[in-house]
Amino acid sequence: MKYFGTDGFRGEANVGLNVVHAYKVGRFLGWFYGKEHKARIVIGKDTRRSSYMFEDALASGLTASGADVYLLHVTPTPSVSYVVRTEQFDCGIMISASHNPYYDNGLKVINGNGQKLEAEIEEKIEEYIDSPEDTIPYATKEKIGCTVDYAIGRHRYIGYLMSLATRSFKNIRVGLDCANGSSYSVAKGVFDALGAKTYAIGMNPDGTNINENCGSTHIENLQKHVAEYNLDVGFAYDGDADRCLAVDDNGEVIDGDAILYLCGCYLKEKGELNNNTVVTTVMSNLGLYKAFDKAGISYEKTAVGDKYVNANMMKNGHSLGGEQSGHIIFSKYAATGDGVLTSLMLMEVMLEKKTKLSELRKELKIYPQLLKNVRVADKAAARQDEDVIAEVKKVEEALGADGRILLRESGTEPLIRVMVEADTQELCARYVDQVAAVLHRKGHVVEG
Repeated sequence: MKYFGTDGFRGEANVGLNVVHAYKVGRFLGWFYGKEHKARIVIGKDTRRSSYMFEDALASGLTASGADVYLLHVTPTPSVSYVVRTEQFDCGIMISASHNPYYDNGLKVINGNGQKLEAEIEEKIEEYIDSPEDTIPYATKEKIGCTVDYAIGRHRYIGYLMSLATRSFKNIRVGLDCANGSSYSVAKGVFDALGAKTYAIGMNPDGTNINENCGSTHIENLQKHVAEYNLDVGFAYDGDADRCLAVDDNGEVIDGDAILYLCGCYLKEKGELNNNTVVTTVMSNLGLYKAFDKAGISYEKTAVGDKYVNANMMKNGHSLGGEQSGHIIFSKYAATGDGVLTSLMLMEVMLEKKTKLSELRKELKIYPQLLKNVRVADKAAARQDEDVIAEVKKVEEALGADGRILLRESGTEPLIRVMVEADTQELCARYVDQVAAVLHRKGHVVEG
């Protein structure tokens, strides 16, 4: 598709994604969901400066098409999913570019089931955006929509999160890195209310500092924070709080693979791991699969993107799935990845087992992994180049059963991602560089 990728419509604000795009997305959705009744659509946003601009543009388009708009204001993406799903909204829109820099932004459209919008509807939105004529009628008189302050929806989501905790967090020292993003309005309040001694950073958004040297993309800050204050555990979120990474009591990173392992084993023990299966993506570490084999847990692999994980879970009735990046889905509680919910589930594992995360993850040996992003002129041409394919095959043969290589296109940026897992970091670097060198030699690489 032209505008919508694996995670919505994303681009630099007023460059790749501008206010006219947002207005037309609103116009289409207000009309599409309002054919048989007055559409009710909820909007959330992160802390980027441009999020306020896009919120106004969307609201204008929606109300002009006759929809009523409910504003959650600054809130995590999963809260939009929760509110849509539980309060009978036609759809929801989250304004965020997730872990991207502040100058990027995006529109994530969530359907009435709280899941990402169907591709066929995204295609229709794209057709409307590019149409030279505005074929959608304007609402008039009493049919024009209104805009409603709906902060109560975010408060209900916070109450829901607190209701999921099965025990008090009293005397547990918890670090949080809220990335100067959406979670700053939710996470600390939840942990404080549950009794934790909470030490939070990334709590001062100014419109331009979201994800800047903080949050799950800069986990080293939380590692230092946990060590400095001698904390029991730490959790870091991304800009829109739909993903979570953790840091254990020794300051070691607990990534999405480790979270899937810890929660998978815990749910299996409780008899709550549906089909005895965890859904992963092709980016999950080889060590995770070996640990699952040892624990007697089955697994499935999808393409990269939490929407593919969720689709597999919905189709097959699985209860746990996610990505190495920290998008974790617990289908019993949510229809999408939820960073704060994930941190609460890890707290439950720790408290139920009365064991530190550093001990619980001992059976998981993560293979060294190196991921290199190579900026290219044409993703498809680069990935399908015969010499590139041949070099990847050569690396596969050299690694054998002791590692793997994965070459894939980014869903949101002009990048080819080259990932290698091997016994040592040196081997990873050697093989990644071999493939990157071929991309350079064949003229696919764009500098800068």
